[in-house]
Amino acid sequence: MSRLGDGIVWIYHERQDALLCGQHALNNLVQACAFSPGMLAEIAQQLDQMELNYMAENDEGGTRSKDYIRRVAEGSGNVDASGNFSIEVLRSALLTQNNLSLPNIRQQGILDQMDITDIEGFICNRESHWFAIRKINGRYWNLNSTKERPEQISHFRLAAEIEGLQQEGYSVFCVTDALPPPCTTNEGRERGLPQYWWKEEDLVKDKTDAVTGATDPWKNVGSGMRLDGKVNCEEEKSNLLENLTEEEMLQMAMEASMMQESPPAKKIELTPEPAAGEVGAVRIQFRLPDGSRAIRRFLDSESVAVLYAFVEDRCPGNGKKT
Repeated sequence: MSRLGDGIVWIYHERQDALLCGQHALNNLVQACAFSPGMLAEIAQQLDQMELNYMAENDEGGTRSKDYIRRVAEGSGNVDASGNFSIEVLRSALLTQNNLSLPNIRQQGILDQMDITDIEGFICNRESHWFAIRKINGRYWNLNSTKERPEQISHFRLAAEIEGLQQEGYSVFCVTDALPPPCTTNEGRERGLPQYWWKEEDLVKDKTDAVTGATDPWKNVGSGMRLDGKVNCEEEKSNLLENLTEEEMLQMAMEASMMQESPPAKKIELTPEPAAGEVGAVRIQFRLPDGSRAIRRFLDSESVAVLYAFVEDRCPGNGKKT
């Protein structure tokens, strides 16, 4: 079995965030943070509009037909309120970004033309959960975002694993063409947050202390880390944070705020909300302790502690985290 040179191979494994497992499945499949919730939501909206346009043009009665009115009343057919996307959204995203199709593995002719171990990757779906299985450096890995770490699947077990998933009610989709190559460089790891990268060698050896791209990515939380991922003390800036994209830095800062065990001891005053379109303004959605949701703009230069101040302002006296 061939291997990639002498360099270290890194495996990208995003973890579950809300109900965005469709996004995580795609990113784990292509081994990069290539798909954002906003991108997938935009595709869902476009597909909804295409479906409505088709119904308006082909249904008797057009936009006044019962089917059209019912479809509008039902809301989006491609993304639900919790952020779960349809297979059509995932297919469209993968085709647009990577020029790759995502047929159902049971589609006629697929396994007649190749062995299952010749397939590069799989997307598995049951109800609202999606996850990827991907061949990396000649080995298959279960990259389910609900799992703590990637889990290896032997070539011998792959067919039985896929068959077992189908018997459990999963629909299995596959990528028969070449997927983007795995990461073998430090520069390549800039494609995703550091804590999502796992050293393949350690996983193969089943080390309990397997190395990830960062040993302690949250050590600065609550002590000056800003929403753009930087720290206020210039001498403490890390090259790692400086190399992150804006979206990755925001995701890192938000995850840090959710993982922190206690709010900062120092009282932070809530700053005025920046205007829409203001330079450096970012929109962040919260799930508040009382179960409600809220969206507010912040400046990317503000401390993560300001997020706690906002939550305290909306839910005074509630110590739970968002």
